[in-house]
Amino acid sequence: MKIKVLLVDDHLMFMLGIKQLLDNEEDLHVLSIVNDPTELNEKIKEHNPHVIVMDIRMKNYNGIELTKKITEVYPDIKVIILSGYNYDEYMKAAYEAGAYAFISKENSMHELANAIRESFKGNKLISEKKDKQLLTKTELEILKLIAQDKTNSEISEMLVISKRTVEHHVSSIISKLKVESRVGAVVKGMKSGLINF
Repeated sequence: MKIKVLLVDDHLMFMLGIKQLLDNEEDLHVLSIVNDPTELNEKIKEHNPHVIVMDIRMKNYNGIELTKKITEVYPDIKVIILSGYNYDEYMKAAYEAGAYAFISKENSMHELANAIRESFKGNKLISEKKDKQLLTKTELEILKLIAQDKTNSEISEMLVISKRTVEHHVSSIISKLKVESRVGAVVKGMKSGLINF
């Protein structure tokens, strides 16, 4: 059985690109693109989608408000919020509105496809606390360098900070991500989309 997906965004060209990429996935089927949110209710009744991928901001419409309405009226439909901005407030609002995932437009199609599958299964990929929020800008930078197999000495040279400071940051990353090692931090970072290759 294919997962039925409805795309909602007023940027038709962008959504056509997403549709093409998602249709390449064997288990996903994009039913339709709704670029006028006034037609959304009608399209939901017509197509009965499993998952709706919705832009957070559209002309005269707010994706968060629409998500609230959908989750109230159609509790079985999973909503994924798509945003050009990775703001913490947006994530929190999406979480509170009942969205199952919050995907930045900078994320890869692979991550969006994965979010659709996980949401369909009933797994929320969004919470009030995101790993990205937990890490500081420097910690994120160091995590990316760890993922490139850089040693603490190399990181200290590259970022022009002392080796001791690097060590402090590394232990902070490991603690915040609730992992046991540098390798664990990299794996968790990749899984949660903190680092992309």
